[in-house]
Amino acid sequence: MAREGAPPPTNQAYAALADALAKAGHARDSLLLLRHMRARGVAPDEVSMSTFVRILKDVGRYSDAATLFDNWCNGRFEVGFIDLDYSALDSGGPMQFLLEEMCHGNVDDAGASGIQGVARIPKLAVTYNTMIDLYGKAGKLKDAMDMFMGMPDYGVAADTCTFNTLINIFGSCGNVKEAEALFASMIVRGTNPDVKTFNVMMTLFASKGDVEGVLKHYYHIGKMGLSADTVSYGIVLRVLCERKMVHEAEDVIVGIMRSGTCVPEQSLPVVMKMYIDQGLLDKANAFFDRHCRGDEVSSKTFAAIMDAFAERGLWEEAEHVFYSHRGVRRRGIVEYNVMVKAYGAAKRYDRVSPLLEHMNESGISPDECTFNSLVQMFATGGYPQRAKKLLGKMKYAGFKPKCETYAAAITTLSRNYLVSEAIYLYNEMKASGVEPNVVVYGVLIDTFAETGQLEEALHYNNLMEESGIAPNQIVLTSLIKAYSKANCWKEAQDLYSRMKSMDGGPDIVASNSMLNLYANLGMVTKVKEIFDCLRRNNQADDVSYTSMISLYKNMGLLNESVRVAHDLQNSGLLSDCASYNAVMACFVAKGKLRECAELVQQMQEGNILPDASTFGMIFSIMKKIQIAPEEVSQLQSAYNDNRSSSSQAVIAFLFLIAGMHAAALNICEKYMKPVLTIDQCACNVAFKVYASCGEVDKAFSLFMQMHELGLKPDTATYIHLTTCYGEYGMPGGKMKAIFLLISQLRNEMLIQFTQSPDMLTRNSECPWLHAKCKVLTAASWKLQVIQGDFLPEVVNIYDSTSSSNRKATKHPGEHDFGGADILECNAQLLELSQEELHNKISVPIWKLEYMNLNKDQHPGPGAYKGRNEEHKCCQ
Repeated sequence: MAREGAPPPTNQAYAALADALAKAGHARDSLLLLRHMRARGVAPDEVSMSTFVRILKDVGRYSDAATLFDNWCNGRFEVGFIDLDYSALDSGGPMQFLLEEMCHGNVDDAGASGIQGVARIPKLAVTYNTMIDLYGKAGKLKDAMDMFMGMPDYGVAADTCTFNTLINIFGSCGNVKEAEALFASMIVRGTNPDVKTFNVMMTLFASKGDVEGVLKHYYHIGKMGLSADTVSYGIVLRVLCERKMVHEAEDVIVGIMRSGTCVPEQSLPVVMKMYIDQGLLDKANAFFDRHCRGDEVSSKTFAAIMDAFAERGLWEEAEHVFYSHRGVRRRGIVEYNVMVKAYGAAKRYDRVSPLLEHMNESGISPDECTFNSLVQMFATGGYPQRAKKLLGKMKYAGFKPKCETYAAAITTLSRNYLVSEAIYLYNEMKASGVEPNVVVYGVLIDTFAETGQLEEALHYNNLMEESGIAPNQIVLTSLIKAYSKANCWKEAQDLYSRMKSMDGGPDIVASNSMLNLYANLGMVTKVKEIFDCLRRNNQADDVSYTSMISLYKNMGLLNESVRVAHDLQNSGLLSDCASYNAVMACFVAKGKLRECAELVQQMQEGNILPDASTFGMIFSIMKKIQIAPEEVSQLQSAYNDNRSSSSQAVIAFLFLIAGMHAAALNICEKYMKPVLTIDQCACNVAFKVYASCGEVDKAFSLFMQMHELGLKPDTATYIHLTTCYGEYGMPGGKMKAIFLLISQLRNEMLIQFTQSPDMLTRNSECPWLHAKCKVLTAASWKLQVIQGDFLPEVVNIYDSTSSSNRKATKHPGEHDFGGADILECNAQLLELSQEELHNKISVPIWKLEYMNLNKDQHPGPGAYKGRNEEHKCCQ
C-alpha cells in the first residue's frame, strides 16, 4: 500500500516496471499501470507511451495501441478503451500491491483532470520504429510508409532499426523489390546495416527460395566487417540443407568452426537430415559424433535427429542416437515417442517392450502421445489384442483416448474378424463421452457388409445419420457392397445413383460392386453400361476387366472374353496373381498356348509369383496341345511334391513348347545353379531346353552330370540327345562315353521288359506291335531304333543279342525276329489310325525304313523277303 504524502512514481519508473512485467510474461498486469498513472495524475511521456504501445503491439492489440498513440499525440490520456478486468488478474501476482490499493479505494481518477494537455509530436526514433512495426503487423503498409517519410519533417533521422523494421515489413508481405529498394536507400543515406539487417534480407530471399540472394548477403556480412550470429548461420544452413547442397553447406560449417563458434543447435537436425536424405550415413554419423555430443544439446534436438532417421526407416541409427551418451541431461519423453514411431515404421515390434522397460527404469511415465503412438503402431501392424490392451492401460493411466485412437483399435479388431470386441469398444467409446466419427461408423458398416450382414450394416448407418453425420462415398460404397451380397440390386442401384450426384461421383470400388452385382444376375446391358463408362473415364481397373471376362466366359462367349482379356493384358492394369489368372483362364479355354506363355512371362517381369491355380491352368493347356501325357504327368508330380526347382522347370517347359526358347533358356540358366540341388525332372527339362536351343555343350555337359549324380534321363531326353548329335555333331570322345551310357540304359530296359513287357510299353509310352518274335530281341530292336533313328550308318551300337556289331540304321532281319515286326514310336508321329496299323503292316515297315534309310519312295511289293504283308498283328 502506498504511503500517504509520498510522491507518485515517475514516468521512468512506470516504463521500467511495465517493460519488466511484459518481458516476464505478465503483459496483462503491466497494463494496470496505465490506470494507476492516470489516477495518480502522471501524464505519460514519450518513453512510457512508447513502452505501453509496444506492449499492446506485442500481444496483438494493434487497434488499442494505435488509439493510445493517437490520444497521446492529441494531448489526451484515456484508458477506458483498454479492457482491464481486475478479476482476471492473479491476486498473488506481481501486481498484488496495486490490486490492494484499488480494493481499498486508494486509486481513483482524482488526478486525471490535471493531465490533459496540448498536442504533441514524437521526437524519438524508437517511437517511430514502434509505430512503423505496429502498422506493418496490422497490414497498414501506407501508414507505416507515411510514418517513415514524415520522420525528416520533425527532425528525426531514421536509424538502422528503422530500416530493418521497414525491410522486414515489406519482405513479409512479399514486396521484394520495395525491400531491396529500402536496403539500397539505407546504404545511400549512410546508415550502416548491422547483422540484423543482413539477417532480414537473408530471411527475405530464403522465403523466395533464392539461394544466391541468401549467400550474397551472408558473405556481405564479413565484407562489412561484421560477424555472423546464430541467426545468420541458422538461415543459411537451412536454405542449403533443404536444397541438399551438401558441398556448400559443408563450406559454411567449416567457416563456423574457424570463427571459433559452434554450429547452432537448431541447425543440427537440419544438417543431419540433409545427410540422411542423401544416403550419406557415414557423413551423418561423423557429424553427429563431432557436433552433437555434450551437455549443451537438448533432448528436443536429439528427438529431431532421431525423427530424421525414423522417417527413412533407419531404426538402428535412430536407436544409436537414442542410447548415445548425454552427460547430465536426461532423455525426454519426446525421444521415447520418436523411438516408438521408428520401431513402428520398421515393424520392429519386438524392440518396443525393452524400450518401455528402459522408460520405466528412467522414471519417465508415458504421456498421451506415447499411448496413442503405441495403439496406432500395433493396430496398423495387425496386433488387435495388444492394441486393445494398450488402450485399457491408457485409460488406467488417467488419459482419455481420442476418437482417432479408438478408431485405430476398432479398425484392427474388425479387420481381424473380432467383430464382437470391436462393438464392445464402440459402446465403451460412446459411454466415455467420445463421439464416434465417420471413420468408426464406416469401419463397422464395411465389416458387416463384407460378411453379408445387411441388417447390421444398415443399423450402424442409421446410428451414424442420427448422430448428425452424413455418409460419405466410402460408407455408401460399403452399403452398396452389402446390398450386392444380398442381391438387392434396386437398393444398390439407388445408392449408386445417389453417389453420381456427389462431388467426384462413384469411386471405382462402388462401380465394381455394381458391376459384379449385375454380372451375377446376368444383367448384361447394365454391366456393359457401367464398364463402358469406366473405360471412357479411364477409371476401369483390373477388377472391372476380370468381372467382364468372367461374365463373358460364364456365358460361353469365349471370343468376347479373350478380347477383353487382351485389352486387360495391354492396359498395364494387371497387378496381382488373381487378375493374371482371370486372363489366363480365357486363353486356356481357347487353347492359346503362346498367349498363356507370354502372360506367365509378363508375371515374371512384374515379380508376381504364379499360384497353384496358375500352374493348374499351365498343365491344362499342355494336355490340350497333345504333349506326351507322361511328360505332363512327370512335371505335375514334381510340382505337387514341391521338388527343387519344379516350378521353374514347369515354366521353362511351357516357354519351350510355346516356341519362346530364349525365355526358357534364361530360366534354366538360373535354376540350374548349382546342379547338385536339382532333381531329375528339372534336369530333364533343362536338357530338352538346351538341346532345342542349340546349346550343345551345355546339353552334353548336363547329360554327363546327371549320370554322375545318379539322375536317370527319361526316354524323351535320349531322343533329344540323338537329335542334338544328328543336327550339330559331336566329338568322338564324348560320343563314346554317351553311347556307353546308352548301352547301359538299353540293358536296364531289356531287364524291365523281360520282367514286365506290358509295363515297359506303358511307361515308355512308345508301344510297338510284334508277331512271332522273341521278346528280348524285339525290345533290343525297339531301343536300337530309338537310339539310332537319327544316327548315321558309320556309328555302331552293340547288340546284346548278337556277338557282332550291328549298324543301328539297318533292320536286324528275319533271322533275329522270325517274323514281321512293326514299330511305332512317339518320336515319329504316325498319321495312321490303329485299324490301319493292324491291317497294313507294310506301311509302318515302310515308314520305319524310310526314316532310317532315308529312302525317298516305297520299296514296293516283294521288297520284304520272307515277310507276309497280309500278316495280322498278334495282340
